[in-house]
Amino acid sequence: MQKYKLSWRDIKFDDFKVYFFALFKAFIPKKKIKNLDQLEHFIQTKSSWVSQVTLYSYLKTRMGTRYVLHFDNDEFMQSVNLAKWNIYAVSLQDLTLFIFSYLKVHFDLKEIDKAKDIFFKILDDETTNNMPLDIIEDAKKNFCKRYESINWDKYYGDLPFNSSALSLYKWAPIAEELKTLDRKIVLNSMILKWDVIKKEFEERIQL
Repeated sequence: MQKYKLSWRDIKFDDFKVYFFALFKAFIPKKKIKNLDQLEHFIQTKSSWVSQVTLYSYLKTRMGTRYVLHFDNDEFMQSVNLAKWNIYAVSLQDLTLFIFSYLKVHFDLKEIDKAKDIFFKILDDETTNNMPLDIIEDAKKNFCKRYESINWDKYYGDLPFNSSALSLYKWAPIAEELKTLDRKIVLNSMILKWDVIKKEFEERIQL
């Protein structure tokens, strides 16, 4: 894996707004999802929300009061950026596949190929946010493999977010001996966040 020479400045303020103000978002009225453009926006924003909130929450929990001090460490912030993009890439895959599996079963959606179109478009748009190109290409390849082998009638109800939960565990820049102790908590933390997104999607979808 290529190493990126990134500094703490590559972590945008918007990233931390996602984390620090996440709780308040629950009280904002949600519009119904009525078309593919709105569906794309939902997939992108919710994948970003889940990946960032779970990553930053885990880091903050493990580092405690010294959390902010690490922002002066370029090597650490490079690792955070790398983790952020890799977790986000898998989160996008999981949510896209979950949604189109759900729509096929509950809405008799025939245009399953739109899953690939939306996924690729989101990743291509992320180049303007400096998402590393090799992560984008790897994500596209992995998505295509999963797309070809998925059981669309069962995926949405069969642990659809395991891959992104495992990616949080894999990429979080925490010492391996500590992550081993945290494994169950880390995986559950992401699954619980996805449960919130699943419920919101079911309430908002109106294609």
